[in-house]
Amino acid sequence: MKFIDEAKIQVFAGSGGNGVASFRREKYIPKGGPDGGDGGRGGSIYAMADRNINTLIDYRYTRVYRAKGGQNGRGSDCYGKGAEDIVLRVPIGTVITDIVTGEVTEDLTHHEQKVLVAQGGAGGLGNIHFKSSTNRVPRQCTQGEPGQEFELKLELKLLADVGLLGMPNAGKSTLIRSVSAARPKVADYPFTTLIPNLGVIRVDQSRSFVMADIPGLIEGAAEGAGLGHRFLKHLTRTRLLLHVIDMTPLDEDTDPVSEAQALIKELEKYDESLYQKPRWLVLNKTDMLSPDEREVATKNFIKKMGWQDQVFIISALTGEGCQSLTYAIMDHLEQETKRAEALPKDSPIVHDPLAND
Repeated sequence: MKFIDEAKIQVFAGSGGNGVASFRREKYIPKGGPDGGDGGRGGSIYAMADRNINTLIDYRYTRVYRAKGGQNGRGSDCYGKGAEDIVLRVPIGTVITDIVTGEVTEDLTHHEQKVLVAQGGAGGLGNIHFKSSTNRVPRQCTQGEPGQEFELKLELKLLADVGLLGMPNAGKSTLIRSVSAARPKVADYPFTTLIPNLGVIRVDQSRSFVMADIPGLIEGAAEGAGLGHRFLKHLTRTRLLLHVIDMTPLDEDTDPVSEAQALIKELEKYDESLYQKPRWLVLNKTDMLSPDEREVATKNFIKKMGWQDQVFIISALTGEGCQSLTYAIMDHLEQETKRAEALPKDSPIVHDPLAND
């Protein structure tokens, strides 16, 4: 199935049915009085998160959703039938934005979360509501209210604890294959990954976290170059970013330090809040270096980067260093959770990242 993470739709809730002015007319019952019923309620439109859906592809082909209107009221105290509601099932992590105002109206973050996106109109009142001791023959009734109409943008942002950043062919997909059951495509050429991939990393029987792999970034990504800029939004919900570095690039003239610094600048251009997230360095493909070369290369890289935060030296292909990385990630996430729980509910969590670029 094609991965679609954005769609624009129009929703039209149903209008309410009209009330009716009617009077009881039966043999031997003169002046039976008003008996006009109310109109039925118009159908509303809801959105519901469903963990069995992972793409918005359905909303690329069907863009207009229109609920039916309520039935009109009738005589003999008969009320109009209300219209059925429409439920739009979307992936978990879908953000709904009003295109006209630009306001984010809903954020669906858990299974079967159901939200109202367009309210159906209320039915009109029949003349039975207007009778009184001074108005025995009311002839007034009201029209049904129109339903709400909106033009909405659906945007999927994957739910993951950890996100992988890196240039094309840095070994991100190999890493997620090494530590999880996810099986993204791996090949010896850039831009092998074309869509985001999620993997569940199970540290032990009771502890696990979710890792997201997105297509590699290149310089100029914030201006639209390459593929990765389209998918950076999938990292906005993560709590930790792993900056994966290829320590043995195919082109010997390529400088890993320059590439790493360029990617960090692209991240800052794209989204300041994403740039401020905690980031760890993961120096990958070190199995292709001798022990002496590895030590010299990693020390020089860290020194040139001026990096003072966490650094992990791994080989995603052989699995060397991957277990210690996953345990460190799990410990970090648990500490972040405890810290968040200890703070008052209205206090923001502020990260103080070190200057590492």
